[in-house]
Amino acid sequence: MELNVNGRIVETDPEGYLVNLEDWSDEVAEYLAGQDKLELGENHWKIINYMREYFHEYGTAPNLRFLQKGLKEEFGDEWGEKKFLFDLFPFGPAKQAGRYAGTPKPTGCV
Repeated sequence: MELNVNGRIVETDPEGYLVNLEDWSDEVAEYLAGQDKLELGENHWKIINYMREYFHEYGTAPNLRFLQKGLKEEFGDEWGEKKFLFDLFPFGPAKQAGRYAGTPKPTGCV
């Protein structure tokens, strides 16, 4: 599927993940969030940036369990709670944040 993000064509797979990870930008993340009728705030960006850093370090996107653990270590206990994360990313924190972060679909996510 092709998206037109500010005049730039960005290709995604059928689930909305970037085909070319190099196509990622803040604007692409905001465009994808807009498709979900979600406005990205500071907490969303913390998770998106965490997902990108994790992927850069480990070569894979974190599943929900690893995301919870890492966010809790980095930002505090509240960030490790499922309810907190689902309030930010209602379609699944690891999957939805991963799409916005330009990472592949996390292993183990349906």
